Amino acid sequence: MLKSEIEEKIGQIFKLEKTLSQRVVNLLITSISDAISRDDRVEIRGFGSFYPKKYKSYKGRNPKTGESIQIPEKILPLYRPSRDLLEKLNSKQD
Repeated sequence: MLKSEIEEKIGQIFKLEKTLSQRVVNLLITSISDAISRDDRVEIRGFGSFYPKKYKSYKGRNPKTGESIQIPEKILPLYRPSRDLLEKLNSKQD
């Protein structure tokens, strides 16, 4: 499902104009992004949680040259699905 499809679905359900449903979806995405960048966890009951994870720096190897290089530490956003969502996905396999 694309972002535009989500916007369209929200517009249909709540009978909103296209621009307003776009603003709603953008606000949701921006709010989640801002929270993660502040090192906060975002939990949406029944769907899952988004959180940042910090990885330490480590030594790597350039695959072309074989030269040893230092990989800097980094923070990546992660998503963990809720138990409800996992059960819903796995019940379809029956």
